[in-house]
Amino acid sequence: MIRLEGRVSMWLCLECDGPNPEYKCQDCFGSELHCSTCILSVHAHHPLHRLQKWNGQYFERISLKALGLRIQLGHITGRQCVNPHRAFNDDFVIIDIFGIHEVSLDFCGCAIAESRMQQLLRMSLFPSTTSDPKTAATFRVLEQYHLLSFESKISAYEFYHGLRRMSDNTGLLLIKDRYESFMRMIREWRHLKMLKRSGRGHDPKGVEATAQGECAVLCPACPHPGKNLPDNWKDAPRRWLYGLFLAIFLPFVHGLNTIDANFRLKRKAVSNDSVDPSLSSGWAYFVEDEAYKGFLDSNSDNTQEKSTCSSHNAVNMADTKSNRGLAATGLGTVDCARHNMKRPNAVGDLQKGERYVNMDYLFFSTLCHTVIDTLNVSYDIACQWHKKLWHRMSTFPVSMHLLPTFKTISFFVPKFHLPAHIEECQTSFSFNFKSGVGRTDGEAPERGWANINPVASSTKEMGPGARRDTLDDYFGDSNWKKVVKLGHTMLHKMKDALPERQDHHEALDDLEEGLRGEYSAALAQWREQVEAWERDPAKPNPFERRAETVTMASVRLELARDDQNDIQTGTCLALHEDCTPSVLISTGLELEEQQRRMKADRAGLRVHATDNQEGKMLQRNNTLQRRIDTWTKLQELYMPSLAALRVSESSVSGGIATAVATPETVKLWLPSQIGKTAPCDTRLQTIEWKLRYAQAHDALRSLRSNYESCFCFQPPIQSRVYMREYTSPTAILKYKDRNLRGQGANTRARNTLKAVEARLEAAASTYERAHKALMIGWHSSLRPLNRADIRSMTDLLWGESEGTRKLSWIWNMRGAAPDEMDKDNALEGEARAMRWAEEVELLKEEMRRILQFFEWDAQCWDERGLEDALHDVDDDDEREGLIAYAKRQASLCRRLAESFRTSWTDTLALADIFNHSLVTQQDMDID
Repeated sequence: MIRLEGRVSMWLCLECDGPNPEYKCQDCFGSELHCSTCILSVHAHHPLHRLQKWNGQYFERISLKALGLRIQLGHITGRQCVNPHRAFNDDFVIIDIFGIHEVSLDFCGCAIAESRMQQLLRMSLFPSTTSDPKTAATFRVLEQYHLLSFESKISAYEFYHGLRRMSDNTGLLLIKDRYESFMRMIREWRHLKMLKRSGRGHDPKGVEATAQGECAVLCPACPHPGKNLPDNWKDAPRRWLYGLFLAIFLPFVHGLNTIDANFRLKRKAVSNDSVDPSLSSGWAYFVEDEAYKGFLDSNSDNTQEKSTCSSHNAVNMADTKSNRGLAATGLGTVDCARHNMKRPNAVGDLQKGERYVNMDYLFFSTLCHTVIDTLNVSYDIACQWHKKLWHRMSTFPVSMHLLPTFKTISFFVPKFHLPAHIEECQTSFSFNFKSGVGRTDGEAPERGWANINPVASSTKEMGPGARRDTLDDYFGDSNWKKVVKLGHTMLHKMKDALPERQDHHEALDDLEEGLRGEYSAALAQWREQVEAWERDPAKPNPFERRAETVTMASVRLELARDDQNDIQTGTCLALHEDCTPSVLISTGLELEEQQRRMKADRAGLRVHATDNQEGKMLQRNNTLQRRIDTWTKLQELYMPSLAALRVSESSVSGGIATAVATPETVKLWLPSQIGKTAPCDTRLQTIEWKLRYAQAHDALRSLRSNYESCFCFQPPIQSRVYMREYTSPTAILKYKDRNLRGQGANTRARNTLKAVEARLEAAASTYERAHKALMIGWHSSLRPLNRADIRSMTDLLWGESEGTRKLSWIWNMRGAAPDEMDKDNALEGEARAMRWAEEVELLKEEMRRILQFFEWDAQCWDERGLEDALHDVDDDDEREGLIAYAKRQASLCRRLAESFRTSWTDTLALADIFNHSLVTQQDMDID
């Protein structure tokens, strides 16, 4: 680097061998020097390179303009015009990848000359204005920024000022500010590229004839009648293969974690539509704004029905700090649920206080582009949103009503969000139990926001039109990147699905083998119930558990009824008139819980406690000790060997330890604690097992309840009442940091956080005790609880990402009676096997559709490039350009199809193997 600061022994001009060359080009390959005459001739074709001149001691910056180089437009490079017209003030500015250049530029003034704008464009220079331009940007710098903005989300401000520093990084030179011009040019460039790629330049009717959504990049894997479906798709026996999967995403109604992650594409209340209109109103992904806002205004007074699902409380964050001064609080979208692509006319701004009405409009708007008659709709709150959807549709324009061809519409809740819903929703709206959906999870929109969120820092300051045009462009690029990666994506999915299909079929065979005989009739009946429910969702849902039977209350009730039956039949074996065995064990568990609370309270008591605090603690201490003493005497009636065991324990521990013992440290010697050290009645052991099992499930429910309410609708933390709604520690911390100001609000937040952590700790401790007791001599399906398991549905473990995160097992554990568990295992096992088999069939169909879509698209470009289609184009050069671009696009479609077909051949052949043949990961050589 230091060596190149000098002339590196270049004493002769590279072109003419003249002595003492002085000029070096920073942007040419190599470090050769030229004389003043040769440097101009060499750079006649490179007028935007940066030069340096040797001043006798070092190289200093010099421009080609200073050396007398002039750029002539309207003629072949190197030829001069007989009637040149200098640019205004002979001071034209060109923005290029090497910097911002002031050049001497001449327009052609011949009689047949084109307009100045046309002369610039034909030299790949994009003018900043259409009349008398004084600034232009090269096509290559616009293309460079265009791609960089997609990949790095760099703002136009950062990119432009990077170019400015490339021109002068010292601040000593005056570089004319053309930032606003660059912003205008890049916006127009985005728009024109979109029109070009969607074939609008080939339409003889012109750009004005562009239809709504016509410029959107379509998903080739989704069903498109007339493009990639067979002619008889409506009469096919397996019509579910041609269903359309939609995923609705509305950040506004999500829990705190989702808001923090995705609720970023807001826009400040700057400018308006009359000052900053969109260049493509409704031509791509955004809905046409005027009609959209007009509909919202006319339905602003509509009240939203109350939710019957967990935590779906009233949503109104309009008064929080985050929403003040905003014209748009975020975006709502409707995506392709299986391939995560934005759909045409499926994106719209959210305003304060709007909920269902926004998503209704986007939903019906995007469905105007399809006639598919099988719809699978995924939405985080589908259980509530779908209830009056058809009633709300009546308020929409007739053109947006669903056509009668829609025969089958199913609603789902995305898999990751489903555990936050009530039990009924978890079966009625689950992808796992509905036929014809494969292994779709409905979480596609969640994955897509990570790519677009970084652009929010730029778009939030834009006017409404510029923001919509920019986001349309980003969504188009996102779709295109997914299109070109479909070859790898679909191959990876198929390689995952084939062994899973085989494994789950084998597991189902094993399960059914175990249920034959005693459960054969029941198994057939269960299957009939499933088939009836699939034909008519109004029938009872066989997957729905009628009640969560394993609770402490239900077990105590069951034991009390057993005692009642013993009394009525005269078989009661109680050794005390006030204490049956079930009452004894139940009371023992209550005392154990009181010991835990006493220990926690004593640990939390300050070192310098007041007399009042010490007095209350001592009273509780004495009360607990008396209860334990009374219970111990009753316990020894049913477990007489405990007297000797306690004496032996006391002698081993010593008198000193006994003297300082506190009630919370007294060992209760429940049957699970005795083990094999002393004889114990099996009836007492059975009673404790039932209570411990229920105690463990109650503890798990307590853990879940302290997390789940933050996943759906939540009001802002503005009062103590609202603070109780945010029962996730992570949610409280994040919301506190972002929204709360002032000592009082932060103190309430800290107190709420402490209370939540205390409840979580208590539930975890209770579960650990119950699990430990169940593991001593008894078999249990419950799992050990690690601290990493105690987390919300959206918390990530170390090394996990949004796409690889897994739910903690505490969200999947539900209490059920043994008979119900047999039924659930059979039905859910069969459902899993069916979903994986469907997934393989769906993937095969999607692969076929992708290849057919590319061929359809190639044929469209072929037709656009036909001479007959371009007979109205008078300019030969323009006609040749239209034909060349159409041929290039058609070739690209066919090359993509051939590339995908080649990579899929072996795996598709493997997918056709008989369903029960062995398919392993090793066979497919995934690595």
